[in-house]
Amino acid sequence: MSSSPLAILHETFGYEQFRGPQQAIVEHVVAGGDALVLMPTGGGKSLCYQIPAIARQLDGHGITIVISPLIALMHDQVGALHEAGVKAAFLNSTLSFDEALDVERRLMRGDITMLYAAPERITTPRFLDLLDDLLARRQLSLFAIDEVHCVSQWGHDFRPEYRALTVLHQRYASVPRIALTATADALTRADIVERLQLEEAQHFVSSFDRPNIRYTIVEKKDATTQLLRFIEREHDEDAGVVYCQSRKRVEEVAQMLCEHGINALPYHAGLDAKLRQTHQDRFLREEGIVMVATIAFGMGIDKPDVRFVAHLDMPKNIEGYYQETGRAGRDGLAADAWMVYGLQDVVNQRRMIDESPAGEEFKQVMRGKLDALLGLAEATDCRRVRLLKYFGETSHACGNCDNCLEPPQVWDGTEAARKLLSTIYRIQQMSGISFGTGHIMDILRGKTTDKVNQFNHSTLSTFGLGAEYSEQQLRGVLRQLIAIGGVAVEGEYSTLCLTEGSRAVLKGEVPLMLRASLSGPAERKPKREKAAAKSAVVAALDDSAQTRFAALKTWRAEVAREHNLPAYVIFHDATLAAIAALAPQTLGNLEGVSGIGAKKLEAYGEAVLRVCVGAAD
Repeated sequence: MSSSPLAILHETFGYEQFRGPQQAIVEHVVAGGDALVLMPTGGGKSLCYQIPAIARQLDGHGITIVISPLIALMHDQVGALHEAGVKAAFLNSTLSFDEALDVERRLMRGDITMLYAAPERITTPRFLDLLDDLLARRQLSLFAIDEVHCVSQWGHDFRPEYRALTVLHQRYASVPRIALTATADALTRADIVERLQLEEAQHFVSSFDRPNIRYTIVEKKDATTQLLRFIEREHDEDAGVVYCQSRKRVEEVAQMLCEHGINALPYHAGLDAKLRQTHQDRFLREEGIVMVATIAFGMGIDKPDVRFVAHLDMPKNIEGYYQETGRAGRDGLAADAWMVYGLQDVVNQRRMIDESPAGEEFKQVMRGKLDALLGLAEATDCRRVRLLKYFGETSHACGNCDNCLEPPQVWDGTEAARKLLSTIYRIQQMSGISFGTGHIMDILRGKTTDKVNQFNHSTLSTFGLGAEYSEQQLRGVLRQLIAIGGVAVEGEYSTLCLTEGSRAVLKGEVPLMLRASLSGPAERKPKREKAAAKSAVVAALDDSAQTRFAALKTWRAEVAREHNLPAYVIFHDATLAAIAALAPQTLGNLEGVSGIGAKKLEAYGEAVLRVCVGAAD
């Protein structure tokens, strides 16, 4: 086999040409350069180290070590490489002692191109001894560090074990490294470079834009009902992921969806490990499964046909939001990123930061990241522009987010904010204690309640001063005040207090422009044609080609079950659609079809021909 990257891309992986910056990255790493790669989910990051690994081994440089954080990801990626004819293996806790020993022997024989292992294993004395032996034999070719944002305390998924990977540069300085992630702002990138000593690495930063994803954020009223309506109207029988903050909420939402006929499964760290793995396998291998999960689920999930990602609770920051929503539409077809959020989400996230044992510098950074996400949620302009700007990328209105599709009405909430702050101030003066959101709004709207009477708060000068505002409007004002630091939420009972930032708002120096309603547009949005995204890949096929496509999917499912792999590892839908349109008669007809490399042609070519011929009978 040729060691040319383009030849490997074609012969092994079945693609005619590189996408975006892939070729520049591959050529740089093949030549022995260090690289930091930021590429969105679905952008083809894996090929950026898999092709150099193959090319460098063919050129006599030896073996590539891939650091990967999750066992499930290792299994699927190694399985996919085997399907492509690449000698790959993993070392993790699922192997018996004898199986692990066999992998180590193969490693020493040079019978492996890529070895996947978790960071915890990489830094053990036994593994480092293996690496020392490989280096002594000049058979240590490359280190690929996947999900590298985990090394940074500023990242959304910090894992302390990644910090120990500094040993790779200290101990094996002559071995090139490629570090890859889909999500990292400027602060996180700088931390990655410093922690892993990647100062000499060339940076390759792709566009963060995922134009096929439609971003929608609606005001939380009855979150589960809103979710159910969203799925039933727009994603009936589609695969999706629903993120919740707590394990209890995950269980409740999964049960609710099942009761309404939606094939949903729970996933969180409190479940038995075996059951968790079973649920993940079903999600990857079956169609139309909705996974309801905490953020414990998702990293490394390569399922291409996830049609929606929904958040019932607000993430901690934009990086987390971007990473999680990026799991939708990896196949490039239309997908949705849908989120509900409300005042309590803001309060909860603020409290978690304030009550954490972290230092004040860390808390300040986390507050800034949360504020950026709140800004995205409250935005009245294009959400994609806001999202990309956070990552330092300039763009223009996308035409494919809720704000672009149905521009929201806005109103000036500055005066309402001043009245709210005045009420908080006067209550503090009068009673000497702080109160929560509901009581503040009752006073401002002039509602006589038991608590209002108990504390004689109807005598306050601001009582009834905001009677013209709805509770929904005032909650929107409070969200923005909390977001800009004009109000603090304190203590076990989430009481509202003034801050240094309150003064500028009270003086009218800080205008607050708010959405008239965050929930209205999303609820009025007309239903899309059912399964539009799913049918897009076969929309151009005539009736006979669609019959072939359906037969090929059935065959693929059987092969995937036999190999214990997700169906997309065998062939993606786009490859099956191309075959169905081609109606091949010979193996030669299949050469050049995107996604069919030499090994897959040899392994499946004859069977594919039989399926296509059989579908015509």
